[in-house]
Amino acid sequence: MKQQCFFHMLILISIVCTTGVSAQTLSASPVKTGVLPRGRYNAITDVAGVTVGHKTLISGNSIRTGATVILPHGGNLFQEKVPAAIYVGNGFGKLAGITQVQELGTLESPVVLTNTLNVAAGINAGISYTLAQKENQQVQSVNVVVGETNDGYLNDIRGRHVTEKDILEAIQNATSGKVAQGNIGAGTGTVCFGFKGGIGTASRVLPRASGGYTVGVLVQTNFGGVLEIAGVPVGKELGKYFLKDQLNNPVDGSCMIVVATDAPLDARNLERLAKRAFMGLAKTGGIASNGSGDYVIAFSTNTGVRVPHITKQPLHITKTVFNDDLSPLFLAAIEATEEAIINSLFAAETMTGNDGHTAEALPKEAVISILKKYNRYQP
Repeated sequence: MKQQCFFHMLILISIVCTTGVSAQTLSASPVKTGVLPRGRYNAITDVAGVTVGHKTLISGNSIRTGATVILPHGGNLFQEKVPAAIYVGNGFGKLAGITQVQELGTLESPVVLTNTLNVAAGINAGISYTLAQKENQQVQSVNVVVGETNDGYLNDIRGRHVTEKDILEAIQNATSGKVAQGNIGAGTGTVCFGFKGGIGTASRVLPRASGGYTVGVLVQTNFGGVLEIAGVPVGKELGKYFLKDQLNNPVDGSCMIVVATDAPLDARNLERLAKRAFMGLAKTGGIASNGSGDYVIAFSTNTGVRVPHITKQPLHITKTVFNDDLSPLFLAAIEATEEAIINSLFAAETMTGNDGHTAEALPKEAVISILKKYNRYQP
């Protein structure tokens, strides 16, 4: 189901919204980072087969949270696993399912993003989703990957308002095509660089001579540092950055980065791809602070490298991209991650939440003026 969500941040009535697309769908950023072309939707869903679902919870003055799910393909993920890797930029986080992915190099569940204290709900939802599929009637173990950021500044996080049912709805309503960004799903209550953060996404397509592969990225931004946009010191120009006025801008939070590609990569090279995505975070001015949980989850959707749960074949034979041919994919991951983070800021809107806390939206007109000053504005 698709529906639009419009809300005032001082609402006194309850609003609960499940959505795959909202008014914030395509990039709102006034710059294009890098040199590679975007995909059709400039979203992680430009990688064929990938779907995204959101569940947004906004109620009264204190509930500002939700969940976002990413499915690598539309089949049975447990029976047809995808190669995957996880890179830990800074490990102050509660990423469920990480050790099995690192050990076996495969992903067998949807990737669930939510808030810190609702990771358990994400695990339960992933288990229920897997066990309910008819081919999985004999399954007794499943590794669900759930990432999180702490939205406690705007959200009553101790209330643990995201339920298993909420996340299952996000999975059931996951769609391809346009992806809603900003104050939605797992990004509903997040803060980034001192401004309202949220969900952001972007994609890059390689030239045919480099394989023609697509790399798509989705981020949940809740971190800080010194904001840069297309190399422009925006945070410094706005006077809002880490270490200004005796630490008046906290940087602890977290950033979850999900990277998808249709290039045939194994777990080893997916980890290398994930490391480059973290370079994209650095290009926006993020510093991976002491209290920030910064993780990159990367997977390949290519059918030639998928791993069947049960096989009668003694050998798993695949074809993967040579190491020497990976550099264009590395560049794509860097560019898409950088732009996805910036898109999350431009798509987000001012929000007031728990205890009257307010996260102001990025001042877009001021930012555009700064970009023009540095000749980086590209409407």
